[in-house]
Formats: sequence, structure tokens, C-alpha cells
Amino acid sequence: MLTSKVIFYYNQIKSKVDLKLLTFLLLFLNVKLEIKIPVIILFTLVQSNFKFGFSLKNSRLPLFYPLMILIAVFNWLIGKNYTDVNYTVLLLTGIVFWALCILAIHQVKLTVEKNEPAIIHQTILVFFIINAVFSLGNLFVIFLETHAINPYTYQGLFQKYFIGTGDYVKGITFDTSITNALLNAFGVIYFLTRKNAPMLLVCMATLLLTGSNFLNIVVIFTLLLLFAFKTNRYQKSLVVICIVFLAIFMAKISPQNNKYAGETIAHLFHKELYPNKHPIINPLPLTYRPDSILNFEERRQKKAMIFIDSMYVVNHPHGEIDPAKGIYKTESGHFEIKGDDINSASFQSSTETPDEQKPLIDFIENHKHELPISGKPNDVPALPGKVTGLIQTASFLKEHLSRVATGLGMGNFSSKLAFRATGLGFAGGYPRQFVYIDHPFLVNHLDLYLNFFSKRSGFHSLTNSPYSVYDQLLAEYGLVGLFAFAVYYLGFFARHYKALTYGLPILLVMLAAFFIEYWFEQLSVMIFFELLLLLNIKENEPLKPLPNGF
Repeated sequence: MLTSKVIFYYNQIKSKVDLKLLTFLLLFLNVKLEIKIPVIILFTLVQSNFKFGFSLKNSRLPLFYPLMILIAVFNWLIGKNYTDVNYTVLLLTGIVFWALCILAIHQVKLTVEKNEPAIIHQTILVFFIINAVFSLGNLFVIFLETHAINPYTYQGLFQKYFIGTGDYVKGITFDTSITNALLNAFGVIYFLTRKNAPMLLVCMATLLLTGSNFLNIVVIFTLLLLFAFKTNRYQKSLVVICIVFLAIFMAKISPQNNKYAGETIAHLFHKELYPNKHPIINPLPLTYRPDSILNFEERRQKKAMIFIDSMYVVNHPHGEIDPAKGIYKTESGHFEIKGDDINSASFQSSTETPDEQKPLIDFIENHKHELPISGKPNDVPALPGKVTGLIQTASFLKEHLSRVATGLGMGNFSSKLAFRATGLGFAGGYPRQFVYIDHPFLVNHLDLYLNFFSKRSGFHSLTNSPYSVYDQLLAEYGLVGLFAFAVYYLGFFARHYKALTYGLPILLVMLAAFFIEYWFEQLSVMIFFELLLLLNIKENEPLKPLPNGF
């Protein structure tokens, strides 16, 4: 009886959801290469279809992917790097990554071609539900550890969480929180266009929980564009609700993000947030400060404290103190309730060097004479690392014009592969005997990264990482690589602009996101992005006329 019910429900789900696609997404988006690679090989063998359909005109898949491999091999040959065994291993590793990108989009394309759009839409909806559940699970684990109602304002445990709480909300991919944030940014646009209010709010809430200021700004900007040009009254109301969600989160859930975002923007433009002003330290307790200098929340706290004090005095006319209740008398004769001492050691940032930073510090010490930035321990660039990285790339190519056309070669300047091949534990492990660091990479992006990420956690910001797809393409594949990306990747989707509804704003979000990570090498977000756009193209493209006689 139980078996028959299980079979019945399985068949019900199977008729509405593509379980094969769902399984592929859940496993391939996992952060572990040990899971990604077997999954893509297994699905490729099961499909047994190797008709990729690459062509210069009306290519079935983006021609961009094989062109990246060709440019890399070309650079390998003209640079005579085939004499270096370690670089050849690096090149083969990079080619494997690009090949995995091809196999992944091929699987997605086959699924879109074979399934009805409605089934794929249901599959995507289930994926986002599962991801939201896992994200809430991440938050629940934090609740259990901190015993705090709001971990985003909790400063205990050496400020392990606090402003960085969102870093631990990783979702179903178990990857970085920025991956989870970008997936949910897609979800916000996707469900808004499809007028699915509950899932829109689920994705917006999950996006906010990751604490990504950059993607919050990108999504709000995109929503405002949709509000102005491409939404009906119902969708406009949903946009307003999303903005309210953001305002509540920034003001009540994670208020320190307001200050952090402001300081980041000010630093980006090399300006002081409050010029010619110094922070004012008010030594008076809250109850002694005039209401005129307090904000709304502080005035509420003051009223509550005065009420508690007055009730205690009424019940204890002789000024008794109840230590068990944490009530104590100040030097001024004022009764207060004892709370956590935020000046104690557990509420301050840890002074211990984290284990993951020790290899970076050791590397700097061993190569400090070669590192122009991190070799000087007290030197912090005036500009954020992201901007400095782009300047480094432009300056190097300006001085080496022969590299402008096809770049310095795969893994030689700006890529996840270049960082991985250092053997320092960036982006996963790498065989120690094949460690490879090209000198231009050492004295530019690696030096820059070491300078910020060997310091305290306050420097470990997205704005200080040199990671960027645009930077990678220009530095390692040159202007030819950028051209291939614009024409044979972006152009592959953009040529269907008339058929794109949610696809066009999602493309806009992705264009912004290319500034913050090496997404192609991450083998996660890109495949979901491609699924959404391929699906959108299929469901809105006009049907081709049938041949005569039908």
C-alpha cells in the first residue's frame, strides 16, 4: 500500500517537474568539483548526443566557448610555453574547464529542446524553493550557535557573524554567498515577470539575507527600470514591496550595512564619508541625553529604560539591588539593567590569525622583495582592489602592446585558474608539483589580492578582490577575446531580444555581475543564467512555418 502511494506521488511529480533537470541543477551547481565533473560526465553519457551544432551563422550553442580554447592554444604556441611542463598542465586544466562549460550548456539546451516550457518553469520553481529552504537552514544553524534573535547585529563570538552573517547563507550550492545572492537576483526578476508574488518575495528575502550590497543595488536599479518601462500596475506594486523589504532589512535587520555601504562608495570615489567632521563620543548614558539629539529608536529605548527604572524604585523604595536580576546602581544613583558587555573580549574582532590566512602571510614573507604592494606591510592602496586591478591590467597592456590582441595567455594574469595554480588554496586545491605563477600575475593581481586578504577581515570585501570576467578576458585573451565574448556570447542571446521578457533584465544583471567574479570558471551561475535565457527564447520565438504539404 505504501509503495503504491509512493509510486503514485512520484508519477504526479514527474508529470509536472523534469526530475532529471532538477537533479542536474542541484548537483552541478554544487561547489565541489568532485561532484560537478562526475555529474556532467554521467549526464553526457546518458544523453548520448554529441551534436553541439557550432557554426559561424546561427550556431546552436555559443561559439564563444570553443574560441576561448583556440585563443589559449594559440597563445601557448606563439609564446613557446609548451617547453614548460607546469604551464602545459595549467593549460590543459583550463581547457577542461571550458569543455565543461560546453557540456553543461549542451545538456541545458537538450532539455529545453525536448521539454514543454511549462515543465521547465515548474522545475525552476522547485529549485528556488529548495534553495530557500537550505538558506533558511544556514540561518537556523547561526541562530543555534549565537542564541541571538538577530545575528546580523550580534557582536559576540569575536564578531564571527555580525555584518558578515550573510557570508554564511550559502544555499543549496554550498558555494559563496555571492553565488546564492546572484541566483536569487535572477529569481526576483524571473518571478516578477511571471507575476508569481510569493516566490518573488521568497527570492528577494533570500537575496537580502546574503547581505550582498552590490547585488542589492543592481537588482533595485533593474527593478526601477522595469517599473518605469515594462510592468503593469500589479507588478509595480510588487516592485514597491521589494524596495520596502530592502529598506526594512537595511534599517532594522542589518543597520550596520548602511554605514558599510556608504563607506565603500566613499572609498570607491576616494572621498571621506563625512568630510571635516570627527566622530562625537557622547559620554552620557542614554537616559540623560536630550530627546532632540536622539533618533526614533533611541527615544523608544530611553522611555523603556526610564519606565523600568521608575517601576524598580516604586517596588524597592529603599534602593535595594537585586543581583540575580542583573540590576545595579550607577555612581550617579541611577538604576540600570546589566546586559552584555560589548567591550569584553568576546565582542571584539579576534586578534588570532585565521588558518586560511597563514599561507598568504608566509608567502608574502618569502617573496616580499618581489611584491610591490603586499611586501610593504603598512601600505594600503588608496583605491579599492577592484579598481586597482583594472588599472594594473590596463597599465600592463599599455606597456606590452604585443599582448593586446590575444592577451598574456590562460592563467597568466587574471583568472580563477591563475589563483588556483599558486597552490595557496585559492578556489580549491592544486597539485603541489605543478604549481605555476607567471611573473606579471605575481607582481599585479596576486600581489594586490595578498595585500587585502592577508589583513583583518574588514579588508575582505568584494570591492577589494580583482576578480572580474571583463578583466580576465582582456588580460588573458586580449581584444580578440573581448570581441568573441561580445559577438559570440552576448550576441548569441541578444539577437533574440524581441523574444526576451525576463531574459533581457536578467542579462542586464549578469552584465553587472561580470565585474565581481570569474563566473565562467565557477561552473555554477552561468549554467542557470543560460537555462533561463534559452527557455525564454524558446517560449517566445515565433514558430517556424511548416514545409509545403503539411
